[in-house]
Amino acid sequence: MRKVAVALGVILAVAVFTGIAGAADKFAYVDLSRTFSEYNKTKDYDKTLNDKTTVYETERDKKVNDVKQTQDKLNLLSDKEKETKKPDLENKIKALQEYDRQKQTDLRKEQDDKMKEILKDIEEAVKKYSEAQGYTMVFNDRVLVYQDKSLDITDKIIDIVNKGYKK
Repeated sequence: MRKVAVALGVILAVAVFTGIAGAADKFAYVDLSRTFSEYNKTKDYDKTLNDKTTVYETERDKKVNDVKQTQDKLNLLSDKEKETKKPDLENKIKALQEYDRQKQTDLRKEQDDKMKEILKDIEEAVKKYSEAQGYTMVFNDRVLVYQDKSLDITDKIIDIVNKGYKK
């Protein structure tokens, strides 16, 4: 009886092992950072973000210059006049700080949202391509210690996301 149990255990182990090995027989990997960088949507968004950042910095510079001018004028006044004009300077400084904080938060949130959207596009392209080509697993190249270049599907994924991207 014990020999039969051992034999059944060995047969079961072999069946499970060959089943697992048979099920996971087609692998690939994608260079996500390269795909992200070469995706036209990323390039377009980078341009848009740079434009928004330039507008923000221009407006900020105007506000900083206004604060500096107010401060320079304040320095020329007598102590009594300074006391009456000081709240105006403090209000401008607070407004500048609030503007900075709000714009940086807005830009960061927009950037995070766009990155998630772009990564979702890439993930969907990888999934569709993998299902169509019969891949059982596709890895991010950064987690691999060794990669056979023949398993790299990055160029195909870049082509798919760029063909699917409509401005």
